[in-house]
Amino acid sequence: MTKQVIMIVDDNLTNLKIAKNALSNTYKVFTAVSAAVMFELLAGNRPALILLDIDMPGMSGYEAIKLLKASPETKDIPVVFLTAKSDSDSEIEGLDSGAVDYIAKPFIPSLLRRRVELHLTIESQKDMLAAQVIALQSAILKTVVDLVESRDDITGGHVERAEQGVRILIAGLLRSGLYSEELGSWDIDLLLYSTHLHDVGKITISDSVLLKPGKLTEQEFDYVKKHTIYGEQLMDKIMAETAESSFLKYAKTVAAAHQEKWDGSGYPNGLRGTDIPLPGRLMAIADVYDTLTSERPYKSAFTHEEAVEIIKKDSGTHFEPALVEIFEEYSEYFRKIREEPDYDFAALLTEAQNDE
Repeated sequence: MTKQVIMIVDDNLTNLKIAKNALSNTYKVFTAVSAAVMFELLAGNRPALILLDIDMPGMSGYEAIKLLKASPETKDIPVVFLTAKSDSDSEIEGLDSGAVDYIAKPFIPSLLRRRVELHLTIESQKDMLAAQVIALQSAILKTVVDLVESRDDITGGHVERAEQGVRILIAGLLRSGLYSEELGSWDIDLLLYSTHLHDVGKITISDSVLLKPGKLTEQEFDYVKKHTIYGEQLMDKIMAETAESSFLKYAKTVAAAHQEKWDGSGYPNGLRGTDIPLPGRLMAIADVYDTLTSERPYKSAFTHEEAVEIIKKDSGTHFEPALVEIFEEYSEYFRKIREEPDYDFAALLTEAQNDE
């Protein structure tokens, strides 16, 4: 079994030796005589816990933890301060800066081992709880998506295929360098996951209109178009009740903007050009492609070639021309969505991310 990594940072060599001797039978221990050395070690190692001295020359523990918490790569590593101080103000300052605990010096080896074991147990329970929450979220999301698809009389798998379409387009954008700064600010996995909720607002649309077999009246179509507004409002309500909103912000954007059109003729807000959020512009192409190539009660499925030509024809009106060029370049991958459903689209995106 691989040992967990503990990093001990203290300018006192005696303290380092005592701590290492106390922990090395159970853990893989790295020692550092300064915060600068710690950051060098962190470049190639991910410790389960950092034991960090407060009073050190060069950079104090308080300064070091601020840098740790400011970096995405190290912000989640739990830090326990090592200190000979015993005043409450110092403890409060340390805890406010992000430390999970204090351990007093000089060390008592048996107590040091127990404290380290305690914090690693807490972290493992956090990871387990997070995994359970993610599994629950996934189950709820799948149930909601299945409900939307069943009510809209849509062929199963629409949201998964639309997600793959967005994934392909993002891979193409990464390779082209277009919108690289904006893409770099995204959590792409969350964005892709959020596309499953692009039509969630249809839950609120009456069955008598949503499932009407014939052509909708103008008034009925205006009512159906409000699913974008209702989807946005649903996300706002959920966001008001939860602290975790990154995923929901993406879902809100996609739900609200996927029916906007490049020339401003879309809905619900008539946004034009780059005023339409990029996730909505990507979703528009992926959504329309799958709709065109799917059979519906009111139409037969178009072939891949026909769908590509329709999207090309709508470049500059419905769709952003630059994105249509990406779509054309990667259109054979869109064909694979239906013809090779087991194709590894995730690898396509990963390769594009690695090539940046």
